[in-house]
Amino acid sequence: VVEPILLEVDRIYHLACPASPVHYKYNPIKTIISFSTPGSIHTLGLAKRIGARFLLTSTSEVYGDPLEHPQKETYWGHVNPIGVRSCYDEGKRTAETLTMDYHRGGGVAVRIARIFNTYGPRMCLDDGRVVSNFVAQALRKHPMTVYGDGKQTRSFQYVSDLVAGLMALMESEHIGPFNLGNPGEFTMLELAEVVKETIDPMSTIEFKPNTADDPHMRKPDITKAKQLLGWEPKVSLKEGLPLMVTDFRKRILDE
Repeated sequence: VVEPILLEVDRIYHLACPASPVHYKYNPIKTIISFSTPGSIHTLGLAKRIGARFLLTSTSEVYGDPLEHPQKETYWGHVNPIGVRSCYDEGKRTAETLTMDYHRGGGVAVRIARIFNTYGPRMCLDDGRVVSNFVAQALRKHPMTVYGDGKQTRSFQYVSDLVAGLMALMESEHIGPFNLGNPGEFTMLELAEVVKETIDPMSTIEFKPNTADDPHMRKPDITKAKQLLGWEPKVSLKEGLPLMVTDFRKRILDE
């Protein structure tokens, strides 16, 4: 006999997705299953049954390799649907579609956040994301791996800023989507220099061929979040990175 799960829940944050390249390169099918179908259908169905408010954590990857810069929420994106990264990009795009369909067709109260690159303590040491890669490599005295020419840009927000943004969105009366990211824009080479300053001025850089469909530019327009949620990031990369380094250093020493 299967006993029903009795839950007293009024807020559901759907954050479950293996977001790093380590996962989507080597397990693309599980990546798309965990977040879009059936992952989002299960959590949206739960929200509908119990009358909970539902927040979807989508991603800046829905913009693909953008032809608009910086990216506004009104931009529909430039995504390769059959590329090696598409399990993640299209999985999140499908999840946004499902979320809005449950809202329109099922009356579910929904919120959609599009998260830009986020970093901080307690990330996996070897998850393949650029900030954790650079920090772990510099601490281990390995060369920092830059893919392509290193001129592609990203915007990095500290985890506490993201959490504040997600909570502000959940408790607001706005559906979204909302870009949640730090508009400070860095090339990969500039990021490597900040990591060198923070950890080891003697760190070196190793160039490798770029991965397929790697976006050339990534920078959020957060005007909408500022105006409607009263939210903007407070922690700069130079303030947040040392907090992450302290955590990584302890764990790498424990290895």
